[in-house]
Amino acid sequence: MVSLFFRNPNRVVPQREGLIVSPADGVVQLIQTVVPLKELGLGKVPLTRVSVFMNVFNVHINRAPVAGRIEVIHYHKGKFLNAELDKASEHNERQLFCVKTDSGKKVGFVQIAGLIARRIRCDVFEGQKVGRGERFGLIRFGSRVDVFLPKGGAPCGFGTKTIAGETVIGDFQSKEKPWEGHVV
Repeated sequence: MVSLFFRNPNRVVPQREGLIVSPADGVVQLIQTVVPLKELGLGKVPLTRVSVFMNVFNVHINRAPVAGRIEVIHYHKGKFLNAELDKASEHNERQLFCVKTDSGKKVGFVQIAGLIARRIRCDVFEGQKVGRGERFGLIRFGSRVDVFLPKGGAPCGFGTKTIAGETVIGDFQSKEKPWEGHVV
């Protein structure tokens, strides 16, 4: 059973410019407009946050939502609350990342530990270039990954089942208005 948690299947990454893919297998359970965590270096202006919850049966390998250079990696010790709770974003143990794309847009994403998941592993370093859909780490046994979309990055819908590296959760080029505050 443990081997199921660490499987790493091949993924077909969408190639169109401007797409943001899910960093985790799971379900989009929250889309909100919030001020990003200060460690991400994304400023104090509220951005759209898309939260993907992973259960114990999902693949736990996490993948970069965009291609670019990693500008920030920051580890924060914390609690192990249920990752489905909104307050888990601020109180739980987490690993934060900010990637700057070649077009200059910054995308922040955060691995958040939960009740069962007590290990976050990082496989990249600051300054490293990553490709969209490229493996960057894992959260052992479930939890959540938040993605902060830059202004103009229209999100997918809540309840969307995601496949890391494949499912589009945001689009820089969309003309749709982002919506917020929906919880599944």
